[in-house]
Amino acid sequence: MARSLVIKVTAGADAPERCNQAFTVAAAALASGVSVSLWLTGESSWFALPGRAKEFALPHAAPLTDLLDAVLAAGRVTLCTQCAARRNITVDDLIEGVRIAGAPAFVEEVTTEGVQALVY
Repeated sequence: MARSLVIKVTAGADAPERCNQAFTVAAAALASGVSVSLWLTGESSWFALPGRAKEFALPHAAPLTDLLDAVLAAGRVTLCTQCAARRNITVDDLIEGVRIAGAPAFVEEVTTEGVQALVY
């Protein structure tokens, strides 16, 4: 059975190295043929909005916009329902391909057989 990854990123510009690690692992896993679901929570929620990933910079790291594009192209990106609500982000605000879902969907994904969950 093939394993898949569910990656929950809680950090944004407030913790740039941790944030970038999550996106890098997600993109690397997809490039390796691993199925990936990336969850944006906490401060990473802002990256569900157009242009926000372009504003993020970390020396010696791949551009976040490239990593996010790779995940959107081959994986799934979800914005936490509560995190979106706390930031007044609606489905109409999102980058195409990002969905909003809550804890029940997250629990369903991480409890599926063959799934490895990572939290950054």
